[in-house]
Amino acid sequence: MTAPRTEAIAIIGSGPAAWTAAIYAARASLNPIVFEGEQVGTEGPGGQLMLTTDIENFPGFPEAITGPDLMDRMKAQAVHYGTRVVSELITSVDFAQQPFTLVPNYSAPVTAHTIIVATGASAKWIGLDNEIRLAKNGGGVSACAVCDGALPHYRGKRLAVVGGGDTAMEEALYLTKFASEVVVIHRKDKFRASKVMAERVLGHPKVRVEWNTVVTDVLGTDEITSLQLTDTVTGAMRDLPVGGLFVAIGHAPNTGFLAGQLDLTPFNYIKTASWRTVTSVPGVFAAGDAIDDYYRQAITSAGTGCMAALEAERWLAHHGIGESPVLETAVAPVGIAAAVVEPAV
Repeated sequence: MTAPRTEAIAIIGSGPAAWTAAIYAARASLNPIVFEGEQVGTEGPGGQLMLTTDIENFPGFPEAITGPDLMDRMKAQAVHYGTRVVSELITSVDFAQQPFTLVPNYSAPVTAHTIIVATGASAKWIGLDNEIRLAKNGGGVSACAVCDGALPHYRGKRLAVVGGGDTAMEEALYLTKFASEVVVIHRKDKFRASKVMAERVLGHPKVRVEWNTVVTDVLGTDEITSLQLTDTVTGAMRDLPVGGLFVAIGHAPNTGFLAGQLDLTPFNYIKTASWRTVTSVPGVFAAGDAIDDYYRQAITSAGTGCMAALEAERWLAHHGIGESPVLETAVAPVGIAAAVVEPAV
């Protein structure tokens, strides 16, 4: 029996970073294979954009495009140029030796000379049934104010932000540009955010804070109408009418399956060299929200997907595997071949 061939490049993930990497790799004749994952709870192929309705800030779509439509188009473009897609999760990896090994959820292990990890990050939700339903249906619940806050649906309304860290402060301040009022809901009596960010929020005329308060229900059928709030000290409950809810209690990178195979940050994002996608293992690259706890935008994820594909392509060429790089210039920048084989520091 003939042994399965070793892939030149395998991509793990199915968000903007993964599909952009696949498009570049496919056009470079590297015949990429993408493991796009499976539906698990609120997470599935396409990542967080599958919970986003109209996207107005992705270049090329002046009339806006929904998150699912954007992911469908990116995937179709990657497949059009020859990308192969496997609808399975990768449950474990072995990056200890070349070629690398990926273990899918059901099928046989796959080996590859280069890997791009673009598994993204998952927003942390309160965990209420109607919260998740309205987030999926575009009913006024979101985990990203910068992504969704400027949409017409939210303008001129009272908007709520749940959280007490710097991210929640940033979301609240951003929303003041569009909302009639922003209500920050925090379960404690003081923010954990940095002093400067907290002071900006507390001093803003459009912001008020509900201290010692948690959201115990999200009300509304087709779209959010109000929140059920519970006082953590007295237990008293009341309703707060709102036109939108932004949950800003953090994100968790989807890197658990790596199990120590790559160096991670203290918050479990994959470590990469500055302005590069190289990881601690030569030949393994990372892109998208799995490396980004700052921007977390579709366009930045797509950009790093492009970078990862180009770096993987050059790494393969440097080692005499696959086609030569198809770049805008015939000669790679001085030192690039040596640089791409060094681990991130």
